[in-house]
Amino acid sequence: MVAMDAEDDDGPPVAVAVVGSRTEADLIVGFLRSHGLGARKATDDAGGQEPQLQLDGVRVVVAASEADDARRLLAEVESESSAG
Repeated sequence: MVAMDAEDDDGPPVAVAVVGSRTEADLIVGFLRSHGLGARKATDDAGGQEPQLQLDGVRVVVAASEADDARRLLAEVESESSAG
């Protein structure tokens, strides 16, 4: 489950990405954190013990106030990877 408070001062966490694995989510969380954002992963797979429960994917969440910055960073990476 998400390690963030259920409700921060600026509202509940916002999903900025949904990916197919915990590993991919960890990479995105690390990238966003390296840019100063408080990212976390949220999954319903029993702490990794039941990976088949990830059918809906693993969500990467940030505080609502950081969602625009997170989406911008992820879009930049996506455009760079498709360009080169």
